[in-house]
Amino acid sequence: MSTLMGGLIAGATAWLADPQAWVSLLTLTLLEVVLGIDNLIFVSILAGRLPPARQARARQVGLALALATRLALLAAISWITRLTAPVFAVAGHGVSWRDLVLIGGGLFLVYKGTQEIHARIEGEGGHEAAPSAHAGFLGTVVQIGLLDIVFSLDSVITAVGMANHLPVMVVAVVIAMGVMLLASGPVSGFVNRHPTVKMLALSFLLLIGMTLIADGSGAHVPKGYIYAAIGFSVLVELLNQLAGRRRQPAARANQPAARANAPPLRPGPARETTAP
Repeated sequence: MSTLMGGLIAGATAWLADPQAWVSLLTLTLLEVVLGIDNLIFVSILAGRLPPARQARARQVGLALALATRLALLAAISWITRLTAPVFAVAGHGVSWRDLVLIGGGLFLVYKGTQEIHARIEGEGGHEAAPSAHAGFLGTVVQIGLLDIVFSLDSVITAVGMANHLPVMVVAVVIAMGVMLLASGPVSGFVNRHPTVKMLALSFLLLIGMTLIADGSGAHVPKGYIYAAIGFSVLVELLNQLAGRRRQPAARANQPAARANAPPLRPGPARETTAP
């Protein structure tokens, strides 16, 4: 951490007067916000399994862990660059520590997404009426912290490749995490209020997990394709939500007319009762 503070103080006066540094700051901040979407979705899904009174606290702790992890990785930039060097080869393909982290994180996301989807489908039948009541706060925070390492590693490597000044990277990461913290409450509430949106978010976890596995295995998938698919799915779901809201008032308005046009009930034949 002392290395990080020293780099900040030494480079502050250099990049403040550099217009290119400000352009890099804006670009990197927007990119960090976009790269943090998957992190935010994962935090919202896990926090949603906690009791309502503890969900906001879990989101705050989870995003604080994500910020701390990113800053710690930025403080060890030289170590980060060595993570991309191959440590062994499989079938002629070099495997680095970054690849192993991405594959492990992807497998965990696929497992977690599948588990959550299974819990929601089985819960519809009454086997798990209140799943959030059974989730532990500490276990949820630990899972968020583990996945923060995966998301932070990818985010920091992107920051190192785009910016030349350490203060620019740190400021961009802090701003992006601040935006995610402000958006975490509305995003989590919207996801939890709409079951179809939550199922869509869980499918995003599976998609992101498979992308991480493919990236760690050497089959790089451009992030633009992934975010375009997510954006299109979100747009379709928003249209479905708007169409559903418009159908509800029309259905309520037709109910009185349907009752008024219903034929009157005719009394059935009286039953003969015999005295005991």
